[in-house]
Amino acid sequence: MSRRRDPVWIALILLGAALGLVALMLPDQIAQAELLLGFVVLIVIAYAKPVWAIGTWLIAVQSSPEMWLSDLIGHHELIIAVLKAAGLIVMALAAWREGARFDRFNPGFAFGAMFVGGVVHGLWPGLSLLGSLRSLIGSAAPFSAGFIKLSAPMRRVIIGVTIVGPALTVLFGAVLDGLGLRAMVGFQQGALRLAAASSPAFLGGFAMIGVYAGVLAYLRRQNMWLLGWIGIDLMILVATGARAPLGLAAFVLIATLIAVPSAQLSLHRRLVLLSLLVGAAGLMALALPDLRFIRVIDLWRLGEAGDLSNRTLIWPAFERAIAASPWLGWGVGAGKVVVNLHSALGELLGTNAAHCEYLRIPTEGGLIGATLLVTLLVLWVWRGSAKLPRDQRIVIRLVFFAFAVQSVTDNTLIATTSLAFFTWARAVLVFADESVS
Repeated sequence: MSRRRDPVWIALILLGAALGLVALMLPDQIAQAELLLGFVVLIVIAYAKPVWAIGTWLIAVQSSPEMWLSDLIGHHELIIAVLKAAGLIVMALAAWREGARFDRFNPGFAFGAMFVGGVVHGLWPGLSLLGSLRSLIGSAAPFSAGFIKLSAPMRRVIIGVTIVGPALTVLFGAVLDGLGLRAMVGFQQGALRLAAASSPAFLGGFAMIGVYAGVLAYLRRQNMWLLGWIGIDLMILVATGARAPLGLAAFVLIATLIAVPSAQLSLHRRLVLLSLLVGAAGLMALALPDLRFIRVIDLWRLGEAGDLSNRTLIWPAFERAIAASPWLGWGVGAGKVVVNLHSALGELLGTNAAHCEYLRIPTEGGLIGATLLVTLLVLWVWRGSAKLPRDQRIVIRLVFFAFAVQSVTDNTLIATTSLAFFTWARAVLVFADESVS
């Protein structure tokens, strides 16, 4: 495919013309004009350099601006909406530049069907049509990369940023901490949790995805640096105290070393890597009394490693909502309003999210919507992994098995971690109309 000429020069001409126009404006119009100007220039540059644009957007996603920026200016929900909207714009520009494709098994279609079902049946009281439409866009946004013909450089950048992103977030968190804007670590029940610029749960989620990406990248090309990055992401996971992401990352890593046949993993290398993992776990066990300040170890010591942090308290509300409309649900976005955030339960938990996709999705789309979503997800992964080498095919399917398990206790489809996870997964998957790079 022939490439269009990079239109960065158009952005510079627009910049000069707009600056001249701004100079003639009244003072109260200058701020709005400068904002519009910056937006136009960013769009043109994103069109000119789609690989850079997607990489920059993924770095922004992993830095969790809905955490650190909302601490400074507020507007948590607005920041999430802007982050997802920016992703949709970047993906649309990339599809325009690199080429678009029809992704017939894209899971985002399920949310469209759920939206229609909710409108036909009637929305949950307190959920407006506009609110449901916004939730539809936000729910489908993580799957938007499926409609792009990804070039090899774009795949490499997505995978690379996914691997190193958590470390960049930690470095950015250190800068914010040094400036006195945001604490890098927090404490829960006396145990340390690394948050950096994000939150412990989200940073742990991104680090887990980084481990997945590192394992698959290593199977693609044997690079010792990748093992180092996997180790860094694992250390970040331990420091965050995010138990489910740590356990699932360890599961995928150990299962790959033990059971996945691969030319990249000789018996000697498998034994060395397994020995390193066992040795690290052994050192942590020996130092257990001195490492109680780390949350994962403290919960293990207290016998609370399997505690669900009061998640089960909110589940009955979603179960009642499903029972009231089992087939079509209450519309996309109903999961945000089934429990009032300012109710006694919402205040106690500090959230009104289900933290269980097997309850949230049937609440919003009923059994029909949930079945359609699961079916499309399975087909999307199965078809997209069919052309991969055997070892990579097994591992990506293991990753999605782990994703299914994590969905029991986490908001895996609606949280901003889903933007990174599904964009990375799309960079790994190769569909029938594509070639293995």
